[in-house]
Amino acid sequence: MSELVLGLDTFGEVPVDDSGAPVSQAAAIRQVVEESVLADQTGVDVIALGEHHRSEYAISSPETVLAGIASRTERIKLATAVTVLSSDDPVRVFQRFATLDALSQGRAQAILGRGSFTESFPLFGYDLADYDVLFEEKLDLFVKLLDEKPVTWKGTTRPALQNADVFPKTESGRLDTWVGVGGSPQSVVRTAQHGLKLMLAIIGGDPARFAPYVDLYRRAADQLGTTAYPVGMHSHGFIADTDEEALEVYYEPHKAMMDTIGAERGWPPRTRAQFEAEVEDGSLYVGSPETVARRIANTVKALGVGRFDLTYTGGTLPSSARLRTVELYGTKVVPMVRDLVEG
Repeated sequence: MSELVLGLDTFGEVPVDDSGAPVSQAAAIRQVVEESVLADQTGVDVIALGEHHRSEYAISSPETVLAGIASRTERIKLATAVTVLSSDDPVRVFQRFATLDALSQGRAQAILGRGSFTESFPLFGYDLADYDVLFEEKLDLFVKLLDEKPVTWKGTTRPALQNADVFPKTESGRLDTWVGVGGSPQSVVRTAQHGLKLMLAIIGGDPARFAPYVDLYRRAADQLGTTAYPVGMHSHGFIADTDEEALEVYYEPHKAMMDTIGAERGWPPRTRAQFEAEVEDGSLYVGSPETVARRIANTVKALGVGRFDLTYTGGTLPSSARLRTVELYGTKVVPMVRDLVEG
């Protein structure tokens, strides 16, 4: 079995300073760079940046930020979480990642998905009625581009290509590519069909309920004759020196974030009891390094995944608390999880 990969994800949420005031979006981007440098120094395997087009989030061009991170780091893998392929152009996405891969000497990872919000569709002139066909066609084209040979392709969502060669090429000959999936069996099978790696977004409830998706991916790959790679997952969490501190610092920002999203999607406001239930038995990994490491290790073993990313910036957390989470994750949680899983 390959070594367990332990990463960090952020959607570039705008943090608050020591006085509780939100920082600028420019400062929020620079904060993510500093967090990524610290993650690299403390032994975290991957930093993954999400793409959003909303006021709460500063990162709309993750590959650009990752290129900045590449210039200040040495070993950490550089991923997106996710790139919204449906509202982008596959050729340009491939070119940006191939460029990032060159700048980072082979550390780029493309994680492609539909996205958890829909603002990018009207922003870039796409119809939500075409939601499914946009992703299916563009993923099909992207997979062809991964061969790094001239491509002939025809679809309904962009102009056709006739023997088109795309540059730059990667030094390895193939870009490391994943598909982010939120819980659709069809998406799991599609990922296996294309021979890509699977990243599960597990953002609520008992993570064990995703075990059938891991099994489906492996069975589909076997039946389709493709490779079943170690499955990855990401979930939200926060780390402080003690369980009590972590709960108190994280609850209000988490509740505000969930209530904002809930108001748009028809969910009731998040209660303290719901929050604590998610921390105890669900998909929130909040607490001291020992508590978080134990829960991550239990999930990794229960699902049989090969990668776990902690989404560490849920809501308007203080900048200092975010940096402390990164430090504790790299220096304490990562080695403890490895010991618990391998021991």
